[in-house]
Amino acid sequence: MTSTTPRLSLIAALAVVALVGAAAATAAPPTPADARAFVERAEAELLDLWIAAERANWVAATYITEDTEIIAAEAAKRSASAAVILAKQATRFDGLSLPPEVARRLELLKRALTLPVPADEALASELTRLVAGMEGDYSKAKVCPPGRECIDLQEISRRFATGRDPKELGELWAGWHATARSRRADFIRYVELANLGARELGYADTGALWRSKYDMPPDAFAAEVDRLWDQVKPLYDSLHAYVRARLVATYGPGVVPPDGPIPAHLLGNMWAQSWDNLYPLLAPKTSGAAVDVTALLRAKKVDELAMVRTGERFFTSLGFAPLPETFWQRSLFVKPRDREVICHASAWDIDWADDLRLKMCIEITAEDFRTVHHELGHNFYQRAYAQQSPLFRDSAHDGFHEAIGDTVALSVTPGYLTSIGLLEREPAGDTDVAELLQAALDKIAFLPFGVVIDQWRWQVFSGAVPPERYNAAWWELIRRYQGMQPPVPRSEADFDPGAKYHVPANVPYTRYFLADILQYQFHKSLCDAAGYRGPLHRCSIYGNAAVGERLRAALAMGQSRPWPDVMEALTGQRAMDATAMVEYFAPLKRWLDEQNRGVPVGW
Repeated sequence: MTSTTPRLSLIAALAVVALVGAAAATAAPPTPADARAFVERAEAELLDLWIAAERANWVAATYITEDTEIIAAEAAKRSASAAVILAKQATRFDGLSLPPEVARRLELLKRALTLPVPADEALASELTRLVAGMEGDYSKAKVCPPGRECIDLQEISRRFATGRDPKELGELWAGWHATARSRRADFIRYVELANLGARELGYADTGALWRSKYDMPPDAFAAEVDRLWDQVKPLYDSLHAYVRARLVATYGPGVVPPDGPIPAHLLGNMWAQSWDNLYPLLAPKTSGAAVDVTALLRAKKVDELAMVRTGERFFTSLGFAPLPETFWQRSLFVKPRDREVICHASAWDIDWADDLRLKMCIEITAEDFRTVHHELGHNFYQRAYAQQSPLFRDSAHDGFHEAIGDTVALSVTPGYLTSIGLLEREPAGDTDVAELLQAALDKIAFLPFGVVIDQWRWQVFSGAVPPERYNAAWWELIRRYQGMQPPVPRSEADFDPGAKYHVPANVPYTRYFLADILQYQFHKSLCDAAGYRGPLHRCSIYGNAAVGERLRAALAMGQSRPWPDVMEALTGQRAMDATAMVEYFAPLKRWLDEQNRGVPVGW
């Protein structure tokens, strides 16, 4: 269908920008009124492009074909190219005394991109198609063992969750990582083009652009990540030592070195970023058993839709309005049998207003039960700030968006499970260590991986890590932060970073590390506001309307204020801090240190 109102082509638009720039040299100086009119026009244009791109992305994610990838890439190119042009135009108002909200909208316009396409139309098309192609290639990838049926990542993940044969796990690990080799050349070109676009916007490289989004200088943000990691590293080291000792007891020192990095294929997860599938091997022998949420869900015959309805009721118990009917009509909850889809769980805000959706291939497991609560946190956040100006329709920073859903998931306690009828009675306190260990195998185990992804990319974007050292640098960081090693020899023919979705899909990852920290800071502040006085890990805010009102007020601010202001509204604090996480897991840390007496700590 052809529009009856033709739009300027990108080349014509760039020509207009050049003419405007030339005219600006002789025209009267811009005024605050000019700045407001410009940003309002920019928001209206971008909102139309964002909606078009989001619709195209939804189709590409739920009907993976070469055509849908191209359509999504073209929509992304139009949106990103317009954003680049408008960001450059916004610099005309630099140095002008402006109302704070206009100044902030202009600043957000200049740093909004995560994929900074070059101004050249051909290069912009090339870059967006590279990313769409890499994402599609990742989502269609399968491992085909000799003489056996090919399997996708979802099936591989199931086998990692329950498998305990090191040889089989090693073969699956190597097979999946081999699928990333084909993305290496595209990734090298993607880095070149994204850096070109970032430099055109005035940034040193794409990593500097990403780090600029946190209301502080890029280098200061990098230092902040290091500070937060230092706060939680002792907790990770204790957990690592305990898990390694139990794996040595299971597999023997010939498979797991007693004082070295753990082989990455033995942690129950393809990237060793979550170890909770190993809980049966690691469960304490001196305390009560943790609640088996998967067994509870299956015993109650809870299906995929019921899991989402349960998550919605958590938010409505806090005073949030129910999700719109279109959410239930348009979301994807179950993997279709007739086509390929991107199963990676994600929450969508198609029209930046009320067309909210969840895309997830739900399985009836404890992990997916919590993931549903997490993803709905995104949806309710999206709706909360929908009345803001378009450039303010986002979280205070990207870590906030991830943290809000996880904050809610922290309230999925035995007490909550009892309240909703999944559990007959809340277990006694002797299960606390077991519950905390199970949580730590997910949350604490993830922390270093949450740092590594972008530490690697920042060095790649800056040129500190050239293409001929991509894989070596990756494993140096994995060893340093995670204390892991590959199960089979690696070389620069491999591209192991590309075996993680977020790398080929151009999704910044530090947000997940920040979310892991912030969720405990948020949880503690909301529990304090509720008047809760017990152990932090047993607090649930389910059903507390007063706490819900405080939460909604903070979420409704969106990105209209610098994140410290939103943090203060939610927690009373203005800095990110990991002490709430340390407090939450303090009983476990004491227990781990007791278990680790005489056991090497570190690697």
